Amino acid sequence: MWELARKLGILVLTVSVVLSFGNPRGETKKGNSSYQSPSPLPWFQPFLFSIRDQLPSQHSSSLEYDFYREKCPHAEQIVRSTMRQLFSDRPSIAPALLRLVFHDCFIQGCDASVLLDKVKGDNSEKDAIPNKSLKGFDFIDIIKAKLEEACPVTVSCADIVVLAAREGIVLAGGPFYPLFTGRRDSTKYFWDLATNELPSPSHNISQTLASFGKRGFNERETVSLFGGHSIGTVHCKFFKDRLYDFRKSGMPDNSIDPGFLLFIRKRCMEKRNNINTSALPEDDTEPGMNMDEERQPSGFDTHYFRSLLQGRGILFADQQLMAHEKTAELVKAYASDSSAFRRDFGRVMIKLSGLNVLSGSQGQVRRNCSMVLP
Repeated sequence: MWELARKLGILVLTVSVVLSFGNPRGETKKGNSSYQSPSPLPWFQPFLFSIRDQLPSQHSSSLEYDFYREKCPHAEQIVRSTMRQLFSDRPSIAPALLRLVFHDCFIQGCDASVLLDKVKGDNSEKDAIPNKSLKGFDFIDIIKAKLEEACPVTVSCADIVVLAAREGIVLAGGPFYPLFTGRRDSTKYFWDLATNELPSPSHNISQTLASFGKRGFNERETVSLFGGHSIGTVHCKFFKDRLYDFRKSGMPDNSIDPGFLLFIRKRCMEKRNNINTSALPEDDTEPGMNMDEERQPSGFDTHYFRSLLQGRGILFADQQLMAHEKTAELVKAYASDSSAFRRDFGRVMIKLSGLNVLSGSQGQVRRNCSMVLP
């Protein structure tokens, strides 16, 4: 009886997911594009289980849908309800956790190694320069504490990161996507890889594609992942060279729309002058720009891609998507077809969340996400 109910539940979720990837808000397609969207998934396709066959790690086949159904049956509901509470007070949780899951999974896989504090004077992943501005560790700790209260030493930090990021994306208006669970936590961190192999906001398109390609992402998947930049804030220090001294030439980056150049120069200067630095942590004293600065209301949609078409990408790596024929074609397609973007973003997040996971007897399930169990 339980097995029948479980299969019916999966079937219902499958239908919901397909609709979410397709046209969840009833948007109509605008404009023409040579981009060919993949055929829609038939409602009867065993979608959840076909995903597992596409995951890029030999260990991902050990993951299961609803892995905690017996040991901690309310695990995902606890993550979901806690995220709703946190999001209502701090909507910035969505982009923070999206960035956190990317930085974790991109380096040695989705193993929660980015959450570990350093020990014995070594540098942890948190100490790598690309990770120094990461946020969301406190959110993960809050969720972990609730899960430990319900099911001690059962739900891994690695699963919490991918599930919480998914819930944050949904709360910000993005697509729902199914996730297998059963990840285990790493017992070590990888400072050197985090220092040298995370994509940089100053990368050109060739460097970006090479970096993502090394992890198994093609051009289409790379561009759809960049669509996550539709939410969040980026500090001016990450793009100030584009405004004044691009690559030591003394001139601004000529790929920036001139009007937008003046706008972001003014915004960065205004915010710097208006910040009360004594009242903020050191990392928050740097002024920044919202990725959806000129859009109201804000949220997860295709305004990011439309901004690139207008030369209004904030980061150099963002605007560089227009410097390559295939990626520029994809930007144009996503800018005019929200359903295609949402579908592809959901799919690539499933792939990202399955990178090189630990499972079975590998790793451990930490009690505290910042510390390895003795």
